[in-house]
Amino acid sequence: MNEENNGASKNKWSRIFRKKWFFPALYLTIAALLLSVVVWYQNIDNQIPDAQKEQEGTEDYIPNLHDEDDAASVLDQQEVIKTPVTEADQDQAEIVTKFYDYNAEKADQENALVLYNNRYYQSTGVDIATADDDAFEVTAALSGTVEEVKEDPLLGNVVSLTHENDVMTYYASLGEIDVKAGDEVKQGDKLGIAGKNLFGKDVGTHVHFQLRKDDEVVNPETFFNQPVSKLDSTADEDVDAEEKADTNENADTNEDADTNEDADKDEDANMDDEADEPGDMEEAPIDDQDQGDDEGQDSDQDEDGTGNENPDQEEDSVSEPSASA
Repeated sequence: MNEENNGASKNKWSRIFRKKWFFPALYLTIAALLLSVVVWYQNIDNQIPDAQKEQEGTEDYIPNLHDEDDAASVLDQQEVIKTPVTEADQDQAEIVTKFYDYNAEKADQENALVLYNNRYYQSTGVDIATADDDAFEVTAALSGTVEEVKEDPLLGNVVSLTHENDVMTYYASLGEIDVKAGDEVKQGDKLGIAGKNLFGKDVGTHVHFQLRKDDEVVNPETFFNQPVSKLDSTADEDVDAEEKADTNENADTNEDADTNEDADKDEDANMDDEADEPGDMEEAPIDDQDQGDDEGQDSDQDEDGTGNENPDQEEDSVSEPSASA
């Protein structure tokens, strides 16, 4: 019996070995096991050196001077718009003439008018002065390049600076100038000394400051201590507002055109209806003829009635002159 069982089991395994899929499946299984062991071993070797390198890098870190330069460049990109006065004069300086804003309150609009030669002008910037009317240093609100230095008969000495992203700052009514065209200036560098001019003579010693984006003046008070990037968002909003206004205007124009077209169609339809129906002028002769016939009959009746009703009156009217004679 045992020999028969052993023979049956051997025959069973021999049948399995004879299958075509047995050895390929066996090879694939062994290969998968070997590959899993290799990957696991490599992961263990990589984790340990990485931890050691992190510790060594932290202990042996040496600051790089180029990192400081990169940090400085980032700070320059985040430069905020400053008032054109020194920090020492911040407490004493104040805005005496505002930027004329059509959306501002009435009091602010009145404070943004400049009287010159018996005529009021809208201020396109802000006038900064001190309470005691003393001269003070005028500084660059942003880092940039001196675009122009000139002397204006009404505005006094004028300095214009150009900056990145099509931003420009404008400084007028300067008594003294310490820069020339082409100079590179940093934020806070001295440009000159505040003075007086003919156009703003009522203000006294001051500096007239303008801020421009894409050659359009903007309210400097809105952007003081704000990043330059804030000007970009404002410009985009203005463009959107203009496009919306143009769209509304086009819509109104199309609506008016449609209304006029409908009115013309209604008028043409009315004219066609009037042409189909008989007019009053065509009916008038018929009415007049009937009326004339009626009047003629009435008059004949009146004449007959008059002769028949009062014959004695006619005789009396004839006989009376004879009596008087």
